Amino acid sequence: MRIREIAQVRVRYGYRKIRVLLIREGWKVGKKLVYRLYHEEGLSLRRAVRRKRRSAVVRQERFRPTGPNHVWSIDFVADQLANGGRFRALTVVDVYTRESLAIEAGQKLKGLDVVRVLQRICNERGAPKVLFCDNGTEFTSQVMDLWAYHRGVRIDFSRPGKPTDNAYVESFNGTFRDECLNTHWFASLEEAKEIIETWRREYNESRPHRALGEKTPHEFANQIGASPDLIGLQDCQQLTR
Repeated sequence: MRIREIAQVRVRYGYRKIRVLLIREGWKVGKKLVYRLYHEEGLSLRRAVRRKRRSAVVRQERFRPTGPNHVWSIDFVADQLANGGRFRALTVVDVYTRESLAIEAGQKLKGLDVVRVLQRICNERGAPKVLFCDNGTEFTSQVMDLWAYHRGVRIDFSRPGKPTDNAYVESFNGTFRDECLNTHWFASLEEAKEIIETWRREYNESRPHRALGEKTPHEFANQIGASPDLIGLQDCQQLTR
């Protein structure tokens, strides 16, 4: 009964993540038992069958983070409202802790909006050393380049047509779309912003992450003693116009 209750609330969670939540609640259950009950209840997720492809060659990262706030990864996700209106969401992820630092939704987001969001995070945590992004016009704009220069941030652009160069945020965006955008019907942009921010907080605080040993991003950050990097924080107080 508890497995079904969790699955009804977190509709895109598989049996592995449900087992993690059960264990947190005090249930002593093995993986095989949860798997069997999960399937007997007809809760299995239906996933599209993918054809086998050749493994993509991923370039070596020019900078490998060894701690929180070393590398941020950013990208855009597009969706639409109930009335057919389109909107975009800028996603910002800390590559080391997998924390979702921000999801900014808006109908028209430009380079200045990207800088504004990055500056807001910068004021809270300090500036990163490297920023991973693609070659979109919002990321290659003059205002973006000027912001990075004054903050001492190196922008590492993905190769054209190679989304695997920015795999961390691409993976996050897939989860974001699967568990949030595809499961809600937004009546307005304001409602979308509210629901998205609620999901972002849940992602950081409640959702177990396999790459982090089934810890949440906040649990992992707290375990390694992560705290906002205040080095250079004073340099982030004024936004270049």
